[in-house]
Amino acid sequence: MAVLHVLRTAFRANLEEQDDPVLWIAQVLRNNGDEGDILLRGTAAAYAARAQSAASARIAGAPLRNPPDIPRDLTKLVASGARVFAVGEDVAARGLRDDELVPGVTLVPAAELPALVGTYAAVWHW
Repeated sequence: MAVLHVLRTAFRANLEEQDDPVLWIAQVLRNNGDEGDILLRGTAAAYAARAQSAASARIAGAPLRNPPDIPRDLTKLVASGARVFAVGEDVAARGLRDDELVPGVTLVPAAELPALVGTYAAVWHW
């Protein structure tokens, strides 16, 4: 079943989980035969930025042992065959240019979302 995972909220539980839980579950499902794709919108459009890192993050002065690496996670999803979309207007609102995005992320105008969503058997909005 082709599922579109829609992420609207960014950086939810990233430090606690060392990843984004939705990106993680999407990859696990793909590894088990699911054909799910990702749509980044709202604040989650920031995930499309290639040059981001939590490597210097500290909690109470202590460095993270396994900081989240969202660009790596998106790259793995693309490599596994997932299509990763981002709402173009949301990406632009965050000041990101096309050349700053994770390779493989496809920008979709908001006006085209109904047609995109209509191609999936299920839409899971996280």
